[in-house]
Amino acid sequence: MRELFNVYCDESGHLENDHQQVMVLGAVWIPSIKSRNISVGLREIKKRHGLASDFEIKWTKVSPAQEIFYIDVLDFFFNQPDLHLRALVVPDKSMLRHQDFNQSHDEWYYKMYFTMLRAIFNPDNSYRIYIDHKDTLGAAKVRKLHQILCSSINDLSCEIISQVQEVRSHEVAILQMTDLLIGAVGYANRQLSGSVAKQALVQHIQEKTGYSLTGTTPISEKKINILRWQAREEEK
Repeated sequence: MRELFNVYCDESGHLENDHQQVMVLGAVWIPSIKSRNISVGLREIKKRHGLASDFEIKWTKVSPAQEIFYIDVLDFFFNQPDLHLRALVVPDKSMLRHQDFNQSHDEWYYKMYFTMLRAIFNPDNSYRIYIDHKDTLGAAKVRKLHQILCSSINDLSCEIISQVQEVRSHEVAILQMTDLLIGAVGYANRQLSGSVAKQALVQHIQEKTGYSLTGTTPISEKKINILRWQAREEEK
């Protein structure tokens, strides 16, 4: 019998003309049966810090006043053996030359999504993929992504990738954790330093993992697995 996993995906700097040099795609994945306990655990952290249960964990909301809270969220991630992060970093979108190789930015984006997720997939398991709802990613794009992912692993009956669905991050605590983690990865790769609290979170992750967050981790790394994607000449 296939084990079912939930995969919570988010992205930063993914639009073609968003004036962001660095793109990050990321996914937190967990056995589906454990997702409720993780969500409850995140609510308990909020309660301990005097925050409402619907307070949204979000990288853009990191501030000195909430630094300890966010450190506790990171420690919760590291202390839960069932929680994992996979991230793909594109260091410089300005180097892409889609027209030269007969592809649109959207087509390339789908390729990157598959490249990010393929390290997670095990053909003996099944996966439900949840993507943060954004105005730029409508139902048609979600269906297309599902088709491409299934086709890429020859999953024509969609037994492995059973579902790809948009959800709203403020309603899904584990997706909020994805936002926080890829926010930190993006901050490190953009070499930003304007926020002392955000720098502290990046440093905390670096100390916990022993990785800089700006390079590719070993392929065997399970907790925080990062691919720093470099386009081959034909893909630039």
